Amino acid sequence: MSYRGSGLKDMAAQEHGGETTTTDYILHHLQNLTYGRHPDGAWGFAHTAEEAKEMGFWAIHVDSMFWSVLLGLVFFFLFRRVAKNVTSGVPGGFQNFIESIVVFVDESVRETFQGRNPLIAPLALTLFVWIFLMNFMDLIPVDWIPGVASLMGISHQKVVPTADPNVTMGMSLSVFVLVLYYSIKVKGVRGFAAELTLHPFSAKNPVLKVLLIPINLVLEGVSLLAKPLSLGLRLFGNLYAGELIFILIALLGLWQMPLHLAWAIFHILVITLQAFIFMMLTIVYLSLAHEDH
Repeated sequence: MSYRGSGLKDMAAQEHGGETTTTDYILHHLQNLTYGRHPDGAWGFAHTAEEAKEMGFWAIHVDSMFWSVLLGLVFFFLFRRVAKNVTSGVPGGFQNFIESIVVFVDESVRETFQGRNPLIAPLALTLFVWIFLMNFMDLIPVDWIPGVASLMGISHQKVVPTADPNVTMGMSLSVFVLVLYYSIKVKGVRGFAAELTLHPFSAKNPVLKVLLIPINLVLEGVSLLAKPLSLGLRLFGNLYAGELIFILIALLGLWQMPLHLAWAIFHILVITLQAFIFMMLTIVYLSLAHEDH
């Protein structure tokens, strides 16, 4: 089975040196447009997965960077436009929609976050809307944008930033840095260290207390490090699976349109839920960081 679009087929033929198979089609769609340094020292784009792997850690996924930044600007433009034109009279439909999102996020923060920090609500709003917009790209038929890109000579175009672990882990590590920062700021270095070493097991006997410190440190350390890993990998795993299903549906010929529509309707719930879960876990983690026992 070959690629659906002629542009994609030509790209695949150059990449694989002949007729492309179903596996080639899937791998082509799952590969990012990667820019980095080739083993010979020259800088440029990778044309195959092997070339991208050889570029190493410092290679950049240009498509993930482009679409994530573009969607971030879309979020900024839409919300700024509503904020500048807000009216106290009868609001328009779009203003109502934006205000409902702001109220929803604000109520979620008020119900979950127990401390006082003006950063939390804007951060939660940004994460929810930005992640939703990135997830929403998964609903665009998988051949449309890559097909247009192939006509422009661009070999790969992966348009769902949250299906790239670099993006999801980047966001989760940013949240993790904030958790560490506020944990130390609110509890102090000694308080944060005590939280990691004197819980969950404690004892009044000083000798036993010292003996329990390594055990507590391992348990609490694993729990602490699991937060960014679970936050980033959960989002990546769900969107990567959704994208893979859309790619498999695209291989079904005439059956792809009704199946694509059915999965897209269901996937709307998935992309919204994943944005909500990422936002809520961020609020919970930062709320725990502000608790001073």
